[in-house]
Amino acid sequence: MKLIHISDTHHLHHCITIPDGDILCHTGDLTSKGTWSEVEQSLNWLESLPHKWKIFIAGNHDWWFEKNNWEFYKHQWPSLIYLNDSGIEIEGINIWGSPVQPWFYNWAFNRHRGADILEHWNRIQKTTNILLVHGPPYGILDRTQNGELVGCQDLLTTIEKRLPNLECCLFGHIHEAYGRIEKNGVQYLNSSICNLQYQPINDPQLLEI
Repeated sequence: MKLIHISDTHHLHHCITIPDGDILCHTGDLTSKGTWSEVEQSLNWLESLPHKWKIFIAGNHDWWFEKNNWEFYKHQWPSLIYLNDSGIEIEGINIWGSPVQPWFYNWAFNRHRGADILEHWNRIQKTTNILLVHGPPYGILDRTQNGELVGCQDLLTTIEKRLPNLECCLFGHIHEAYGRIEKNGVQYLNSSICNLQYQPINDPQLLEI
């Protein structure tokens, strides 16, 4: 199957061409300000895409999702799968998604490093094959423009110690660290569509799964 990964579209979805595939994963920051209007337009766009499975999580810009209960609204977008510290199995592939990231200014889904954020990572099922998170693990496609590594050490430890079946970890958040690498048999993709200037110049990334 072909998996298409995108992240950090920031309400600029109308500028993006999405390749064909079986599964489309969006790892957060669909919006710029997290308003209902932006959410509605972004999800209408996702709903219109032809991929058989469309899975997304929220990001730090997506305030609406932190303040509202998705269960009351999901009927408006019946083809979309929203993950929030939850998982789904698709044709034998276990996918888990979480929107939290280490505290980043005063945005949505912030958690303090250590016990606060680890409580979320401990919920990830050990059978997970594909992990969707908004922010990167520490030291993996997490370098900012000033050279600082801002990823989550607790997430990296969780991946290395608790997730023996993990095949890929998909994320965004750090726009300037767009790319992909493989480490210890796990594919890591930062598919931030927007660059540091919030220009949608990066391409969606493809995985064969």
